Amino acid sequence: MKTPTILLSTLALCACSTTGPMSARFNQDSLPDAIKVPAGHQVAWETVGSGDITYECRDKANAPGQTEWVFVGPRAVLRDRAGQILGSYYGPPATWEASDGSKLTGTQLAVAPSSTGNLPFQLVKANPASGNGALNGVSYIQRVALKGGVAPASECSTGSRGKRETVTYQADYIFWKPV
Repeated sequence: MKTPTILLSTLALCACSTTGPMSARFNQDSLPDAIKVPAGHQVAWETVGSGDITYECRDKANAPGQTEWVFVGPRAVLRDRAGQILGSYYGPPATWEASDGSKLTGTQLAVAPSSTGNLPFQLVKANPASGNGALNGVSYIQRVALKGGVAPASECSTGSRGKRETVTYQADYIFWKPV
């Protein structure tokens, strides 16, 4: 009977979807060079972030009479590949917070275009984490596997200055630590 074998294989695959280190699962070979993490680092944590990004219609810098949608900040839930909540991402400043209370902020180092209608790929240099937990020792964060999140398609004009809109997005956040 093949059912037990299939069941055991399925359970074994599910067991690989834990919240622990998953460095064997993530490969950055297909990513743009600008956002690749330098050698000497390994994946410490993989998360899938999903939520909203808020934009506000504002005057365009150094362009009198012109307006544009300006990024205000994100609010997302971070989950593991099995859907378990691991923490959150919010800002400004951009802050990743694990359910264990550890959290960190970071500074953007690079972006690279992704596909049309999606946020760009991103590489962030992590600041030292506060609290003890999963984010301690993280040195870099990559934003990959993007869906949505770009500025609203609705009109942003002088008559709608101050108007805020949210758009949905999803992205994988890959956290790296030194080897």
